[in-house]
Amino acid sequence: MPFNIENVKKTEHLKLIELWESSVRATHDFLKEEDLVELKPLILEQHFDAVDLKCAKTAEGEIVGFCGVHDRTIEMLFISPDARGSGVGALLVAHAIHYQGASKVDVNEQNLQALGFYQHIGFSVVGRSPLDGQGKPYPLLHMEQDKKVLLGTMLKSGKPTESDPEL
Repeated sequence: MPFNIENVKKTEHLKLIELWESSVRATHDFLKEEDLVELKPLILEQHFDAVDLKCAKTAEGEIVGFCGVHDRTIEMLFISPDARGSGVGALLVAHAIHYQGASKVDVNEQNLQALGFYQHIGFSVVGRSPLDGQGKPYPLLHMEQDKKVLLGTMLKSGKPTESDPEL
């Protein structure tokens, strides 16, 4: 299925927070309900505006994932549970690397799916912190892009473009 990478409009933030919640519920089973309740308004009211935010849309215009980059770091990558395994996550990361200058990401240590995903597409663990960004006891693994791994293997035809119909 082809996807288009687009800038996120402020009017799409409510759709993104719905996608964030469904994605987190599907992949972050280590988080407590009160953590989600605490994080949701912070992400909506502060974090979206603090990153260079891109989304992946289907040909029909449905948002199926989004990625936020700040200071060469992928700060957020969330994929609709229905779109997991479709390649949209790899596409968003490739875009973040090639067009937004990303080379780092922090992953919750308990999120083995995310850890495996980033390792599969060429990131390596370079450090660990015992607490997450909110000071909670959810250790973070600091990862950096492994320059030896060619990101071209993630895509059919080299760098992604925002108008490439093959994406």
